[in-house]
Amino acid sequence: MGNNMATYNKYKSFLFFIKKFKVTEPVPPQDLKEAFSKFTGGGSHMSAEQLHRFLVEHQAEEDCTLSDSEKVVRKALQVRKTCQETVNIDQNREQEITLDELFRFLLHDDFNGPLKVEVHHDMGAPLSHYFIYTGHNSYLTGNQLSSDCSEEPIIKALKRGVRVIELDLWPTSNKDDIKVDHGWTLTNPVSVIKCLESIKEYGFVASQYPVIITIEDHLTTDLRAKFAEMATQIFGEMLYYPGTDCRLTEFPSPESLKNRVIISTKPPKERFESNRIKDNTNCPMLNESESSEDESWGKESPDSSRNEVETEGTNGSDPDERDVNALECDHKSYQECSPDYKRIITIHNRKFKGCLKDKLRTDGELRRLSWSETTLEKASESHGTDIVRFTQKNILRVYPSAMRVKSSNFKPHIGWMYGAQMVAFNMQGHGKSLWLMQGMFRANGGCGYVKKPQILMQKHQCDNEFDPTMIQSVKKILKVKVYMGLGWSSDFSPTHFDKCSPPDFYAKVRIVGMPADVAKKKTKVMMDNWFPVWDEEFEFRLTVPELALLLIQVKDKDPGKDDFAGQTCLPVSELKLGFPLHAVSTSNITWFDQITTTFVIINQ
Repeated sequence: MGNNMATYNKYKSFLFFIKKFKVTEPVPPQDLKEAFSKFTGGGSHMSAEQLHRFLVEHQAEEDCTLSDSEKVVRKALQVRKTCQETVNIDQNREQEITLDELFRFLLHDDFNGPLKVEVHHDMGAPLSHYFIYTGHNSYLTGNQLSSDCSEEPIIKALKRGVRVIELDLWPTSNKDDIKVDHGWTLTNPVSVIKCLESIKEYGFVASQYPVIITIEDHLTTDLRAKFAEMATQIFGEMLYYPGTDCRLTEFPSPESLKNRVIISTKPPKERFESNRIKDNTNCPMLNESESSEDESWGKESPDSSRNEVETEGTNGSDPDERDVNALECDHKSYQECSPDYKRIITIHNRKFKGCLKDKLRTDGELRRLSWSETTLEKASESHGTDIVRFTQKNILRVYPSAMRVKSSNFKPHIGWMYGAQMVAFNMQGHGKSLWLMQGMFRANGGCGYVKKPQILMQKHQCDNEFDPTMIQSVKKILKVKVYMGLGWSSDFSPTHFDKCSPPDFYAKVRIVGMPADVAKKKTKVMMDNWFPVWDEEFEFRLTVPELALLLIQVKDKDPGKDDFAGQTCLPVSELKLGFPLHAVSTSNITWFDQITTTFVIINQ
């Protein structure tokens, strides 16, 4: 009996081993078989001419030429020779590809990515007409309270296409130099020169379009002059600023500012400043406040009938003077502003006094307004159309609340749906919000500038203004077929997901965008399979497709918490039709690391 049981256990282990490491080869989906038959006239091989028709008519590759198709065929034939396939092919068919070879071609992201890789939006409009890839506290390596400040996060962000870098400028302890630091925290500072030199060296590696430096200014007049000298010396001709007699009636375009650096901050003015500035490390941290320029948490007005969103600090002081109060000045004296510093500022961060409607006035000088996510949410409840109108000409920057000490982020659509150009994110963070940010700026060739949809730019009559909270009519029906996934078996060890069996993959398909467009779908679970074939189609009805993002996540089903297996996020308005390949990141932290793929069929 004992010997029989031992033999049985060995047999069970053997069966388990066979089951665990069994790998099946993916086969072309039925939709592809039908398309292949259509364009080959029912034949078994596809010529370069037929492939060209397939790519133009079925894949909507309008710019594809016959020469491009011939290159694909030659590449497939090279692979055939490399693999030394023993397939009997008629000599007349040697320069044609088979269905399997077409399928393999479509599985290569280099050939068949889901988006256009070149810049294709109109880049000649004013800066206010674009969503801009924006960082928040760009110098921080980790959390907002105790991580190091460094130029490395700035370099990493610029390499990935981020176009707006934020620097917080403070006097050093001896008050004769400038450091970049997150004030009133335990972070360790970094030299401002290192940050500026890094921006110069890496600013245009990923994109030629302008880099905007937003400055949180805590400097004395002398140090402002010193910074202006640093910036002009380091950047030279790269630094753009309008002439002293030039008053901008509209912002310049990204096209006109290629390979240029521009600065945005609150312009210094004749004001009372401290005679004695203490080091920021001796100051108490503000409770619920980002000290960014004149940025602070929004508070509801005590008189709710005024529909006013206050932007005062938590201690009731005017944010413009908060640095003075917080730094415990002995007395105040009048100081002249630095003309050189003021001259290099192109985008002025400026606010108007009064009620919220006054703060959103569109007459007068062009300007940038900075609000926390909370302030925007409160303001949008009663003044949504005013915000949209403001962002048609001026720039709105929205930044994370001060409570996000772990460098988390908010849902970016709360800013985009009102036309906010600079939705500032902690790029060193992680999570779904950052996936959405990265997905949005994969559009337009990943250049960091995405043209805002026309619905946010139209000049409406007062009784017919666009209100983002109102449900619009359906403009597009998006059909997404999630066919299969592959790549996990080569990226991970056999026991990475489950120790006792192959993974049980399923896909979650979501639309994130305007509130009326948000939707969630899910495929069935494919048990014990490294190459899941779901072959399921989902339909999404979209009212503002220009702001919609397609988020696909793959997970391994477990009794407890499901394991993350990959994700990709893509702008719906730029998705290729037909059989585009969607690479998914298998990193649950931040930027794309390992890459596996899902084969998705798109119809609109």
